[in-house]
Amino acid sequence: MPPSLAEPVEPRGPLKPKPDQRGPDPFTPTGQPSGDTTETRAQGGAYLTTATGTRLPDTDHSLKAGPRGPVLLRDHHLREKITHFDHERIPERVVHARGAAAHGVFRAYGTAANVTKAAFLAKDVETPVFVRFSTVLGSRGSADAVRDTRGFATKFYTSEGIFDLVGNNIPVFFIQDAIKFPDIIHAGKPHPDREIPQAQSAHDTFWDFVSLHTEATHHTLWNMSDRGIPRSYRMMEGFGVHTFRLVAEDGATTLVKFHWKPKAGVHSLVWEEAQIVNGVDPDFHRRDLADAIEAGAYPEWEFGIQILPDTGEQTFEGIDLLDPTKIVPEELAPVQPIGLLTLNANPANFFAETEQVAFHVGHVVPGIDVTDDPLMAGRLFSYLDTQISRLGGPNFDQLPINRTHAPVNDMLRDGMHQTAVHTGVAPYRPNSLDGGCPFQAPGGYVEVPYPVEAAARGRVAPASFDDHFSQPRLFWLSMSPVEQAHIIAAYTFELSKVFEQTIRERQLQVLARIDPYLCEQVALGLGLPVPEGKPEVYVEPSPALSQVGKTWPTKGRIIGIVAGGDLEALRTVRQTVLDGGMVPLVIAPTGGVLPGPGDPVSVQRTFAAARSVEFDAIVVAGAPAPGTDAIGARDAKAGLSGPVDPRVSLMLNEAYRHGKPLGGWDGAAEAFASAGIPPGAPGVVVGEAGPAVLGEVVTLLGGHRVWARFPASLGPNA
Repeated sequence: MPPSLAEPVEPRGPLKPKPDQRGPDPFTPTGQPSGDTTETRAQGGAYLTTATGTRLPDTDHSLKAGPRGPVLLRDHHLREKITHFDHERIPERVVHARGAAAHGVFRAYGTAANVTKAAFLAKDVETPVFVRFSTVLGSRGSADAVRDTRGFATKFYTSEGIFDLVGNNIPVFFIQDAIKFPDIIHAGKPHPDREIPQAQSAHDTFWDFVSLHTEATHHTLWNMSDRGIPRSYRMMEGFGVHTFRLVAEDGATTLVKFHWKPKAGVHSLVWEEAQIVNGVDPDFHRRDLADAIEAGAYPEWEFGIQILPDTGEQTFEGIDLLDPTKIVPEELAPVQPIGLLTLNANPANFFAETEQVAFHVGHVVPGIDVTDDPLMAGRLFSYLDTQISRLGGPNFDQLPINRTHAPVNDMLRDGMHQTAVHTGVAPYRPNSLDGGCPFQAPGGYVEVPYPVEAAARGRVAPASFDDHFSQPRLFWLSMSPVEQAHIIAAYTFELSKVFEQTIRERQLQVLARIDPYLCEQVALGLGLPVPEGKPEVYVEPSPALSQVGKTWPTKGRIIGIVAGGDLEALRTVRQTVLDGGMVPLVIAPTGGVLPGPGDPVSVQRTFAAARSVEFDAIVVAGAPAPGTDAIGARDAKAGLSGPVDPRVSLMLNEAYRHGKPLGGWDGAAEAFASAGIPPGAPGVVVGEAGPAVLGEVVTLLGGHRVWARFPASLGPNA
């Protein structure tokens, strides 16, 4: 509802959530459908009240003894209001503190029915979900587009209970055993003495740890690749990381690895673009997710599994399936789609949902079991322990966002924040006082009775865990030349921020064991000698690991349209963008509505406010003259004067450097020339008609970037 210019004075109840928002589904703390509506679960009534519903005529003045005080201690409203405010914050997550989330639905294809009895994976079953994306290292107030691993956690509200798939956008992890998790996080977090740098790995403690602890090499290489700076959450792959065990109806077991494949493709930012994003819009990823859902461009992922035989060795093609620093290349075990995830609603309240949602690796349902991965074993303990600390007690599962959609009869009683009003007198079994209830379920969850091999107790690891370099080399050889160039640049940048030269030299020794050219180029950038060393193994590349060379749908992509003289063509282009499922943002010298005949065209961005990083492609309807505010003292981006607004020139120059498709008509060649873009440059379309130009730009956008603009010739990968 649009706000009025004057302060409203006519009493009315709370407004409903926006059309793109919804809260948690209406279930009781014990998993029963409650029949609640949004109104009954949110604030109610037209008048201000205390927490217990007593109406208040004033909340601007404390209760005083006379106009000049003193303030009286008996002022309950003051004490209640301030006390609640003082306790609004809860401890943020130690890792994955910075997040964004959305509601959605998962529809199963039924293709997994032969390997698991999980009810939510049966054909055409639809399951509500809540998905939270996050960065690992930064605090809640950090920026989104940092170089980091991203969390991809999915809560399935199945008919058999909650299944939490708590994964990442990188399929491997830094460590093989959970006992080292505090070490890697302490190393990656800001330095304890100065609490800097925030949300970054470009510092001494991180590189000190990973250069000494070489099992981290594989994950570190993924982080230094473009995977470490995704374009958006909706263009990000997800992985379960660990190997899981599925159980079929007949009791047969299969090992699997879980994958989320975005329908929009896997895309990333380039490094300079990410740096600009973090200054211009630190909320870039969470805003992108919410805006896409609000615009109806619902993000989608296919859920897939790599099916692996459940042998006694728990290995596949020589790969130890219990080692979380290893992948199984898709060429050896293709990812088989088993369902579709669609995110279709934003949370109604960030704190109540995104911040209080509690995931746990141990939340599994019949048909899904864990394995003996030593990293998973620690997670099974840690997640439960963490939620008790963050959410104030053991009853965090009763928070609305965490409530199961299956009936609960758990015999768990009391504790902090108990909201279920339990009945009966016998929360134990066996009992006769409550009629024997609850009864044990013959078809309930049973852990797979997997045989345990006799062995001596000790703090040891299998010999297969000692291979720290074959898979990093596999990843490096699987990258395209431009992706390899980005990895070289990332290592060079990060290590240049390391103060201690011995740490840089030690990391170069690690790189030498991945690839000699990678090591040589990073050493050259650091001005250090190339250490001796060479790769120890030969591996076949896995083309599936590269993000470059494919064509993807353009649904949900953002097209910047710079206003010039041709208003009619601009209007047509804008509508064509909308019809194509993309999002048009009109950019003009000032806000409001573009002057001219016909239907009004609203301006979403001004030359002063727009920056290239917001758009996936830009088209220019002419050569816009400098705006009246193109003055250096008012807007430093205005720069030097010229025939074209210098802020438009800067925007086009940035977009060109970042490999984005560009197009224009009606004299737009002059705008490109002012930006220093040479005529006939790759991915720059100049034509006579706006719709035709847009068509070519959208075709280019299918490849995400104009990679031909980045010629990269690397040496032999010997």
